[in-house]
Amino acid sequence: MPLLLSGRGFRRELESEGCMAVHAPLEGGAETRLLRRLRAAGYRTLLTSARGLGDPEVYLFQKHGVRPPHLGHQSVGRGAAVGEVHDVMPWLGERLLGDQPVVLWLLEGQVLSRSELLSLCALTRREPRLKVVVEMGGARSLRWEPLATLLGA
Repeated sequence: MPLLLSGRGFRRELESEGCMAVHAPLEGGAETRLLRRLRAAGYRTLLTSARGLGDPEVYLFQKHGVRPPHLGHQSVGRGAAVGEVHDVMPWLGERLLGDQPVVLWLLEGQVLSRSELLSLCALTRREPRLKVVVEMGGARSLRWEPLATLLGA
């Protein structure tokens, strides 16, 4: 129980490694406590799903195009058959302004490929203010390990 009271061990390991894999109980609650402890320690936190992430570097740091879902009977005369591209701003663009470190918490991280996970690890080495936590599935109790160790890299 001391882990959930302070979260210091998790925070120290996250600061040293930069990218962590978390296995949280399926009933929830443990990860939100850790997020709250990180916010209290001065981190800016972002919580999102890993589904539909695509190329992590482009999605997080560069302006990129997204096509809307096809909704059925639409005219294809003015655009391509798959729809027009909408430009989307990078997710971490202005959130990394200033000195405050940022924690990106990705839910459902087990859907990401090995290369995408390695790309996230490389991003944390390149941008030291960015820390990434990837939920890799459920467990009976909260446990974590460095993502590079999990991947064997």
